Amino acid sequence: MSVVSVSAACPRGQLAKSEAIAPPEVIFHVANPAHDARVTVELARTQAEHAHGFMERTSLPSGAGMLFLFDHAQPLVFWMKNTLIPLDMIFIDSSMRVVGIEENAEPLTLKPRGPTTPAQYVVEVPAGWARQNGVALGCEVQFNHVVP
Repeated sequence: MSVVSVSAACPRGQLAKSEAIAPPEVIFHVANPAHDARVTVELARTQAEHAHGFMERTSLPSGAGMLFLFDHAQPLVFWMKNTLIPLDMIFIDSSMRVVGIEENAEPLTLKPRGPTTPAQYVVEVPAGWARQNGVALGCEVQFNHVVP
């Protein structure tokens, strides 16, 4: 039996393929600093990804969500067409503050949802998650492992 050892140097700032890359995450700095609310997110960057979102999903575990990234702050309106599960939608402005929360959005509807305040990012999470975790208007938000 032979053992082969391979080592390779990576240019500064790059990871070797074997190194794990942490998943994207959104952190909401809530009133109780001992309990910042964290959610691991899938990213929606393109128009097609924005339009599809969580359509046709039958479940979403607590602590999981989707982060919709837009190029600039603007009035954003979301709907629940072909979305089978109720969601909370958390709207975030370009200064990384929560400017709107749509709680318990009803599935399979075209009702427009969103704040009048421009937002640049939206996080969708399971219905009830925002309230259970103390997410409120004005909360500071941080992205980890996300390049906006």
